[in-house]
Amino acid sequence: MTISDLIIQPGASPDDPLAVFIMGPTATGKTELALALAAIYPMDIVSVDSAMVYRGMDIGSAKPDAATLQAVPHRLVDICDPAEAYSAGCFRDDALREMADINARGRIPLLVGGTMLYFRTLQQGIADLPDADPAIRSRLDAEAAQSGWDAMHRRLAVIDPESARRIHANDPQRIQRALEVFEISGRTLTDFWQTQASQRLHWRVLKIALMPPDRVELRKRIEQRFDAMLDQGLVDEVSRLYRRGDLTADLPSMRAVGYRQVWEWLQGRIDAAAMRDRAIAATAQLAKRQMTWLRSEPDCNLVDPGDAKTLQALKNPGYLL
Repeated sequence: MTISDLIIQPGASPDDPLAVFIMGPTATGKTELALALAAIYPMDIVSVDSAMVYRGMDIGSAKPDAATLQAVPHRLVDICDPAEAYSAGCFRDDALREMADINARGRIPLLVGGTMLYFRTLQQGIADLPDADPAIRSRLDAEAAQSGWDAMHRRLAVIDPESARRIHANDPQRIQRALEVFEISGRTLTDFWQTQASQRLHWRVLKIALMPPDRVELRKRIEQRFDAMLDQGLVDEVSRLYRRGDLTADLPSMRAVGYRQVWEWLQGRIDAAAMRDRAIAATAQLAKRQMTWLRSEPDCNLVDPGDAKTLQALKNPGYLL
């Protein structure tokens, strides 16, 4: 069996270069599969992970160890300091540059990770939204503190019904951004996306999505992995970041699951047992969102990560190429 038996993104030109995506929720073995494929085929790995971009965030992000990264380099790993904000737009620019470089070397980019927003932005582009306005954000925060985010969501529903349908009433960050965009520009967030110029990804994309059918089993794997992270020194890792003094819980880096809960424990807001329970629950919720996103992802080749036969077939030389 060869790549011709798998789904490749329809509409791509046969002259477009090939890229392979390995997608899936956390704790499903994406890195293991990527390393196996990179050992067989002329592929270079590009990380699609919003935590692995940060230096010093190794254990909690499940970053491959130093020996693995030395043997099989991963692009877009350790490229930012945790004090920096890294966005989906930044990722798209960086990923396209790395993919072009890999292709120019006669190799195939293998993009692997679980940050679904990054995958979508890479494929669909990103709207040219106005920059944030601290004064407007501060005022919106004050209004929300007085009237509640439910009321702010109702305001958004009047201004931009489509965005209000897409954004949950319990998602203050996205509600605030949608209202801010309207106040700055006079245009709705929906209008920006609808008028966005075509930014089609000019690659033939083969998507392999590791999709576990049993969420109970996945929850067990998440628990086991987080306990292993604790044994490996996750608390010490977050403590080093905490002691720097220039990082806050509001930064994108420190909002990553696991890091956020250990940070709360270091602040004395929760005890160790609550920290563990909250981190596992947050990771399970993340996995649920990732799976929901993947179900709407077109043209995916869904693979059960517990299906050893199929995984072994993927790793056999000649299956993909």
